[in-house]
Amino acid sequence: MKKVGIVGCGAYMDDGYGCPGEWRCYKAAALGEGKFDESSQVAFFMRCECPGRTLIPNMKMAMKLSDMKPDAIHMSTCMVKAQPGCPYYKPEDMAKMIESNFGIPVIMGTHEYV
Repeated sequence: MKKVGIVGCGAYMDDGYGCPGEWRCYKAAALGEGKFDESSQVAFFMRCECPGRTLIPNMKMAMKLSDMKPDAIHMSTCMVKAQPGCPYYKPEDMAKMIESNFGIPVIMGTHEYV
């Protein structure tokens, strides 16, 4: 079973922009739906907190504490399709930062649920 990490937008979750938090991401991972090509174990779910400066250090800590290096990291659908978008980072730029720091592929999105 593939191990994945998920990064979600803390502002979208907190401010009620249509993302209720992690349940849709977890469901898609468990069932292998949406952007998951197979049923996957979620090694960690991280909230990106504005302005995003702590994402990389927190991700390092999450991998260390979970004792798992994921096979892939998914940028949540709320991060990839956010309207209005993040004023600090484009999702593609954040994905490049993650890939360059960890050497783990980043997949843009998690689910396609309404």
